Amino acid sequence: MVFRKLMHAFGAGGPSVDTVLERSDCRPGELVRGEVRLRGGDRTVTIERIELGLVTRVEFEGGDHEQAGGVEFARLPLSGRFELREHSDQVIPFQFPVPWEAPVTTVFGQPLRGMAVGLKTEVSVAKAIDAGDLDPIRIHPLGAQELFLDAVARLGFTFRNADVEYGQLRGVPQQLPFYQEIEFFPAPQYSGRLNELEVTFVANPHAVDVVLEVDKRGGLFSGGTDTFHHLRIDYATADQTDWAGYLDGWLQQLLANAGGYGHGAPAFGGHGAFGGHGGYSSHGAYGHHGHRRHRGGMGMGAVAGGAAAGFLGGMVAGEVFEEVFDDDGGDDDFF
Repeated sequence: MVFRKLMHAFGAGGPSVDTVLERSDCRPGELVRGEVRLRGGDRTVTIERIELGLVTRVEFEGGDHEQAGGVEFARLPLSGRFELREHSDQVIPFQFPVPWEAPVTTVFGQPLRGMAVGLKTEVSVAKAIDAGDLDPIRIHPLGAQELFLDAVARLGFTFRNADVEYGQLRGVPQQLPFYQEIEFFPAPQYSGRLNELEVTFVANPHAVDVVLEVDKRGGLFSGGTDTFHHLRIDYATADQTDWAGYLDGWLQQLLANAGGYGHGAPAFGGHGAFGGHGGYSSHGAYGHHGHRRHRGGMGMGAVAGGAAAGFLGGMVAGEVFEEVFDDDGGDDDFF
């Protein structure tokens, strides 16, 4: 599939640039392939450099309020200085590696509300105004991520919102200065006891760290508490664990314990729908605000349609990318 965006002119009679992608869909750890196509205007110009960058919207906490802005989290130099002659064409192919920790923007074929990632093209022209292009990129979950999100859906949780927050997660190796939170409304069986479930993935080439945050409701004489749980899913054995059973078991024990499991969580083995035993480790007590990374090898077909329908019940399908990227100029206006 070829995805075309906008043509940007370098002033009247100047050259134009168009970035064309083979596919705008990818997964963490994959390559985004395409071409930057330049067309000369009515005069020869000097192109100083061409660079590509992946950008997303990140929230920052400052004092008692939050701010948000576009942040570049990966960059690929594409060319150095060269002359673009009048009415000539120059095509520069590229392969842009997507970081393992890149935020997911699309799940079960639908955009996550609050999420957007773009491939930014920057062209610097000597003695002229620099030009750029921004193409939306749809990042799908890795196989292991999909299995876990499928388990969340099977338990009856529904999608609420997703965002990217600046910070570090204690005890989780990270390469990027931010992490993604995918938030869910509680499933009916936990209603009245949980306010929210948040899931964060931090991937690498071999496994994905999953950090869970549960907003537990308070009682008549006690306030609510946030509880964190950390597990690691190895890609090679991800499909050998009943992740819905794992998650339900941890939540049931958490809710049955008056004090919660903020300083150590039970590790459930999980024998069930997928058979076998999963490869993971369990850790407790994670501070808020951090980062993550991950990758998996199974395709999107590994998830069940029924669970996907439940997950998508809280989504807004449609115009996320159009709303975020529908702009024809400026760098920061996209976010």
